Amino acid sequence: MRPFSLLIKPSGSDCNMECNYCFYKNRAPAVGSGYQRMTTKVLEKMTRDYLSLGFPTASFSWQGGEPTLMGLDFYKQAVEFQSKYAVSNQQVTNALQTNGLLLIDQNWCKFLHETDFLVGISVDGPKELHDYYRHDLAGHGTFGRIMRAIENCKEHEVKFNTLTLLNSKNVQYPDILFDFFVDNGISYLQFIPCIETNPSTGQIADFSITPEQYGHFLCRLFDRWYDYGPEKISIRDFDSILSYLISGTHTICTFNKQCSDYIVIEHTGDSFVCDFFVRPEWNLGNIFDIPIQDLAASERKRSFARAKQDLPNKCLICRYLNICRGGCLKDRVGFPSGSFQNESYFCPSYKKFFDYAMPRFNQLAAKFSSGQLQRTELLSK
Repeated sequence: MRPFSLLIKPSGSDCNMECNYCFYKNRAPAVGSGYQRMTTKVLEKMTRDYLSLGFPTASFSWQGGEPTLMGLDFYKQAVEFQSKYAVSNQQVTNALQTNGLLLIDQNWCKFLHETDFLVGISVDGPKELHDYYRHDLAGHGTFGRIMRAIENCKEHEVKFNTLTLLNSKNVQYPDILFDFFVDNGISYLQFIPCIETNPSTGQIADFSITPEQYGHFLCRLFDRWYDYGPEKISIRDFDSILSYLISGTHTICTFNKQCSDYIVIEHTGDSFVCDFFVRPEWNLGNIFDIPIQDLAASERKRSFARAKQDLPNKCLICRYLNICRGGCLKDRVGFPSGSFQNESYFCPSYKKFFDYAMPRFNQLAAKFSSGQLQRTELLSK
C-alpha cells in the first residue's frame, strides 16, 4: 500500500496555553475535553501496528493541543517501543510541534537532541506581535519563555523550525517578521494563514486574515527571501514550489493533488482523515477495532483524498492549476457554503503571488538544478 505517516494527538485538545485563535479546541467535542492523555496501551498498539507495515520510512508527528503535556517519560517510552517494533532497515523519524513552554527544561532538549527529534516551535514574531494572541492560561504573554526555549534548543543542538500563524495582527508586518527571524538566527520557517469562522455567528472570525492581506504578505516575504538568499533560509511554502519546479513533486500537502499523506490518531486511538477535519463524519474508526492499514485505506479516507480533485471550473482553467491544485481543503469549506467544490478562500492571494513571483521562482529552480545555488537540502525540510 502507499506509505503514510501518523499525526498523533497524545494529549488531544488539552493545552497549557489559551491562544485566542486556537482551532483545535473548537474540535474538543469530537476528541474529548479536560484531561486527555494517551495510555501506554494505545501508544504500544499504535506503534507496533504501524511499524509492522514495513514502510522504508515510518514517520511519527506529535502535535496537540500541546503534546509536551504528556511528560518526558511518555516520549522515552515511545522511542523504546519504536526501537522494539521497527522492522529491518526501517528508518523511524519523530517530529514534535510545540508551543515551547516546557522546553525551558534542559532535560527535554537533551532528550530531543539525543533521539534526533525535529521540533517545530510556534512563535508569531517579536514580543508585541507574539503576545497579541498567544497567552498562557493566566492570560499572560508567553514570548519571553518561548525565546528561552529557542535558545535552549540552540544550546543543545536540537533540530528545530518555527511555525508562525499569520493572523490579523502580524500579517501586516512581513518585514518585521522576516528581520526578527534572521536576527535570531532562525533559518527554517513556516507561515500558516489563519482563517476560521466564529462558531457563534458563522462569520469569519476577527483574528483571521483577508485574501488581500495574505497576497501582499506573500509577495513582500518573497522579495525579502529572494534578496537575502534562498540558499540561506528555508520558507516551507516557497521550498515546496521550488521542489515542484525541479522534481515535479511538492513537499507540503497544501499543493498536492490528494490529501492522503497521513492519518490523525487521537489520544483514545480514534483516527481521522486530517487534523482540520476532526469531526464525526470524518472519523475513520479506532485502532483497536480496525487494523491501522485498513483505516488508512478505507473508503472514507479515499473519499476525502479524492475530494481535493473535485475542483470548480474556475480552477480547471487556471494557468496555475498544476502548482496550486486548489489549495488546502480547509480553505475551501465553510466559505461560504461548506462545499469542497468552493474555490479556496485564498485563491486571490495565490494568483497575485504566482503572477508576481513565478518568473523568479523559475530562475531559482534553474540555478538549484544546475548547482549554481547549493544547500538543496532546504527543499526537503
